[in-house]
Amino acid sequence: MVICLWVCLFLVFYTFFGYGILLLALVKLRRLIKGQRPLADNDGNWPTVTLVVSAYNEENCIAEKIENSLSLSYPADKLKYLFVTDGSTDSTPDIVSRYPQVTLMHRPERKGKIAAIDRAMHEVDAEIVIFTDANTMLNKDALTNICRHYYDAKVGAVSGEKRVHIEKVSDATAGEGFYWKYESKLKTWDSELYSVVGAAGELFSVRRSLFVPVPPDTILDDFMISLLIAQKGYRIIYEPAAYATETGSENIQEELKRKIRIAAGGIQSIIRLKGLLNPFGNFVLCFQYISHRVLRWTITPFLMILAFVLNGLIAFRYPGNFYKALFALQTLFYVASLLGWLLEKRQVKIKALFIPYYFCMMNYAVMAGIKRYFMKQQSVTWEKSKRK
Repeated sequence: MVICLWVCLFLVFYTFFGYGILLLALVKLRRLIKGQRPLADNDGNWPTVTLVVSAYNEENCIAEKIENSLSLSYPADKLKYLFVTDGSTDSTPDIVSRYPQVTLMHRPERKGKIAAIDRAMHEVDAEIVIFTDANTMLNKDALTNICRHYYDAKVGAVSGEKRVHIEKVSDATAGEGFYWKYESKLKTWDSELYSVVGAAGELFSVRRSLFVPVPPDTILDDFMISLLIAQKGYRIIYEPAAYATETGSENIQEELKRKIRIAAGGIQSIIRLKGLLNPFGNFVLCFQYISHRVLRWTITPFLMILAFVLNGLIAFRYPGNFYKALFALQTLFYVASLLGWLLEKRQVKIKALFIPYYFCMMNYAVMAGIKRYFMKQQSVTWEKSKRK
């Protein structure tokens, strides 16, 4: 029982903190042996680009998104804009149609984001396709910072950074901003060691020649599209100097809804990308994939529960204060999370309690997402989370 407890604690620690520590050590070791990876420089030879935006009922932000897109720095003769508004029942298509610089694709039927992307890809003839969400705004140099990496023939995809705008007045979504800052650092190190393990849909790009359509019932299309390219032996670069900013979820319930969907898509992706679990294919990518994604989306939340139960049994069965103190620390953490939940319901804002609350919420979402996937309750079409 004691051995089982320590195995659980080790895996939980490794998943959320140990991998980051090990990753940083490996990156530093690589720098000592091979030096830092050279900064991307395409010598002004920019590839042709199509910016693709899939928008569903985004009348409140679509004009701002278009204005933001048109203001981006990139050679005008090598950049096209394509907005797909399939299924929208509000004024989104009408607003897009007012901009002659933008190509509008619209059908009244709503078949989901994947169907919209597949339709768009049949119209794209550019070398590089950049996907970005309708409710995120890009920094001015985002496209140039992404496309400079494609001078390297081994690069098959480039992912930008997701930034969450959190108001100074802290609330339950303060943990969301903290989480993405930590994730960004891990992705930076992943990219330097070898490759990012999956791109975020807010801002990512691929070589059009490497794009592979994913099944229509795919939940995390951006993740699957990018990792299918990595599976071919190409690297996915992370470029934090290209970033997409969006507001935080309106409340923790909206964030939970989004996390459960991501978790359901995560377990689906793991099942469908079985080849990445083979260490004899690409050992480094396999190591990164399991450490950064698979453990989080499968066993770690259950190991947290098992560690708490085992620690409690050991603390009251064996003499000594060590396991009692360890159990007390675990209990204190979960009590802080519970207090964060209770205070959030009463709209009392104490940021220090929301971080453990957000952490526990994320792990609950994984378990709920796994259940939803295997119960076939997850739709491929997004139910949009409300944002501030």
